Amino acid sequence: MRLKRRRLLWRAFRARHALTPVKDQTGDLAADDIIAVSVMRNEMTRLPFFLAHYRALGVAQFLIVDNGSDDGSLAYLRAQPDVSLWQTDAGYHAARFGLDWLTWLQFKHAHNRWCLMVDADEVLVYAAQDQVPLKGLTQWLDSQGRRAFGAMMLDLYPKGPVNGQSYTPGDDPRDILQWFDVGPYRAQRQWPLGNLWVQGGVRERVFFAEDPHRSPTLNKLPLVKWHRKFAYVNSCHSILPPKLNYQYAGPGSAGPSGVLLHTKFLPEIAAKSETEKQRKQHFNRPEDFDGYYDQIMTAPDLWHTGSVAYEGPEQLVQFGLMSPPMWTEALLPFQLG
Repeated sequence: MRLKRRRLLWRAFRARHALTPVKDQTGDLAADDIIAVSVMRNEMTRLPFFLAHYRALGVAQFLIVDNGSDDGSLAYLRAQPDVSLWQTDAGYHAARFGLDWLTWLQFKHAHNRWCLMVDADEVLVYAAQDQVPLKGLTQWLDSQGRRAFGAMMLDLYPKGPVNGQSYTPGDDPRDILQWFDVGPYRAQRQWPLGNLWVQGGVRERVFFAEDPHRSPTLNKLPLVKWHRKFAYVNSCHSILPPKLNYQYAGPGSAGPSGVLLHTKFLPEIAAKSETEKQRKQHFNRPEDFDGYYDQIMTAPDLWHTGSVAYEGPEQLVQFGLMSPPMWTEALLPFQLG
């Protein structure tokens, strides 16, 4: 595993040549600032809410790699006061789905800082977040000797065809994506990394019912107190060194965790799926997922009688999808003024 980690860091070192700086404000970062890193392509629809949500949680600066956007995203990001921006037209798939680029930015700018890795369609929530912003959460994690904070990915979806609603950039996507599957979910540890593997939920129910083993992985370690020797292996589903993977035990566990609300199913999803199918930049064998894209392009109705209306983070605690109250009570002394 040590050798594998070195190879991943070496890949990131070489991948730096693919990145062209557009605006670099990392010199303004304070030692205790929380940063967010992300690779994006044509996410203009999501950017206003994405930035607003994480600013409200306490992210000081966003380090974003734009991978060939042509929808105005680059100009929009360049104009943001708290965004450092790089551009590349290199292949997303060949760069380990963007991880090589982000690992280089983390190596350069995230060392000894809490670093959040999130996609544009992921909304991090955790219990007591209205009282305790990210800096309070990370101070508590530091006090407990924890270097990682895990989260389950929970797909939100509308009632009716997925392209049947309207969405205005800047609106909260939860206003139209109001439903989720409360279960079933299953989790197991994988060898040799010790990473968790959580599967289940709506995408398995609708798209992978006949072959559930191929359904998407739903666990992540999105928030890590970074060290330049760390490296994500598969998105932020798994990480090296392996001991970090054990800091999240999945839904139903007592340890600290949150939920990444996955807002993939905005109305644009049907058209975007056609584009992504043609680009073939996702998944290890993109052709294996042609059928998945084909089904999304038909704008299916994901709702069923077991769907539950989303009400907020405390509801997810009650369903056992993230940390129980005993942990959140320990958080409250870390409220910030």
